[in-house]
Amino acid sequence: MHSYRHGFHAANHADVLKHAVFVHILDYFNKKDTPYRVIDTHAGAGVYDLHDEWAAHSNEAAQGGLKLAGRAGDTPSLVQRYLEATGLQQPDAAVRSYPGSPWLALDALRPGDQLHLFETHPTEIEVLSGNLRRRRGIPPRQVSLHASDGFDGIKGLLPPPSRRGIVIIDPSYEDKNDYKRLPKALEEGLKRFATGCYAIWHPLVQRREADNLVRSLQKLPDCEWLHATLSVSAPSPDGFGMHGSGMFIINPPWTLRQALADALPWLARQLGQDAKAGYTLRGSEEMRTKGHSGAERKPAAPGGAQRRPAGAGNQKKRSPSFR
Repeated sequence: MHSYRHGFHAANHADVLKHAVFVHILDYFNKKDTPYRVIDTHAGAGVYDLHDEWAAHSNEAAQGGLKLAGRAGDTPSLVQRYLEATGLQQPDAAVRSYPGSPWLALDALRPGDQLHLFETHPTEIEVLSGNLRRRRGIPPRQVSLHASDGFDGIKGLLPPPSRRGIVIIDPSYEDKNDYKRLPKALEEGLKRFATGCYAIWHPLVQRREADNLVRSLQKLPDCEWLHATLSVSAPSPDGFGMHGSGMFIINPPWTLRQALADALPWLARQLGQDAKAGYTLRGSEEMRTKGHSGAERKPAAPGGAQRRPAGAGNQKKRSPSFR
């Protein structure tokens, strides 16, 4: 299925959470000189024009990243760093483009680090290829674009030679099989590279598959993980649509939990669209200690009642590295 195009949703509330976490992880990896490898299983177009027809039609950026644009002083450090990395530290009227995870990774990589981008959508990979060719200053052999399935591609690239790596997995979940394929891909990845950092994005939607996905991730054996969710509204009465999203991070930086604890209440207040907006933050340690996986949802504003979330292979065809 190839109807999904991320340009409709660029810089929405889900991107805010996903990319704020991703930038924090990249910054953490850059604190050590040893090179690392980033694998993006669903790369998309790389960078998005917020003034094009798609973005203007959906207007999701206005309720997400653009709503935070130009903020300073009162923003938590995780959010402030996100605004800097995405160019949203300037007023929203001055923001024309929005970087996806490939662009955020490119900005962070140092000589010796590597980026592998997977994309199967025929139009997205064409746009991504063109965007990469137009971007200047990419060191030779540092970036590789793979016109193949990212779930399968993980296996051929792990472990990295340096034993340091980040795998970001954010399928559209347009295909229900993504909910089943993701845990299997993770199991394969962890067999090869148990110490890698895996950042998994998932939607908050009223689907059984979405709930089962989170439960299956929490049951992965011998894993340290951190799970954050941000909901911006109550679930739709008709059962359709995404009311929030989550990030499930395996082997997270030790600094990430406190950064999220500071940022999530602020983000829920700023991006919340109704009184049901809120967040959750939970880790593997609590699950082992308390023996259950349910997490209480914190309200966006102080004084509200807590409530439970509503829903909480080998490398294939590859194009030459970009120079």
